[in-house]
Amino acid sequence: MNTLRRRPLVLTLAALALAPLAACSKKEDEAAAPRAARKPSGIEAYAIAQRGHGFTVGAVMAANTVYVFFDTTCPHCAELWTASQPLLNRLKMVWMPIGLLRPQSGPQGATILAAADPAKAMTENETSVMARGGGISVPANLPDDIVQKVKDNTALFQQLQAESVPLIVYRHAVSGEHGMWHVRRRARQRRPGDAAGPVRRESRP
Repeated sequence: MNTLRRRPLVLTLAALALAPLAACSKKEDEAAAPRAARKPSGIEAYAIAQRGHGFTVGAVMAANTVYVFFDTTCPHCAELWTASQPLLNRLKMVWMPIGLLRPQSGPQGATILAAADPAKAMTENETSVMARGGGISVPANLPDDIVQKVKDNTALFQQLQAESVPLIVYRHAVSGEHGMWHVRRRARQRRPGDAAGPVRRESRP
């Protein structure tokens, strides 16, 4: 951990917020589907993430911007949301909902994006998820364009060849380093006392 703390800020975020977490994936006991031989480079991943639709929290003028792909039903995304709050005076984070885990994931993600205060709606959802609740309530009618934004985010997530959330895509303004961070999938659900899967950096220039 001491070594990670000396790394750039976005890497510190991954070390502090992701290290205790497991990852949420659609079928954790299922073998990954065949994928293209070459994954996007860090620079390519960042460019892909920049095309996503999300809401921004943190220091708007911060030199470091981190993109987070999340699913509204993922408890580990909820943990990351909570763990990241103390860093928001130094970091800008763009949270982008996808439809990955459950049928309500997409509609709930669209509900958060459509909210007058997305950060408040996100906190409501993540608090419910942490309490093992069903998450934010979905209104009867969601704007079609907002629903489509979540679908677009999901397609971008697939372009990144990622398998689990939360997924962080970053560029460090000082070092110029690009990359993706997530936690390895588990073959089974983590039990109390289990060690978390290692934080994994997928790509860099």
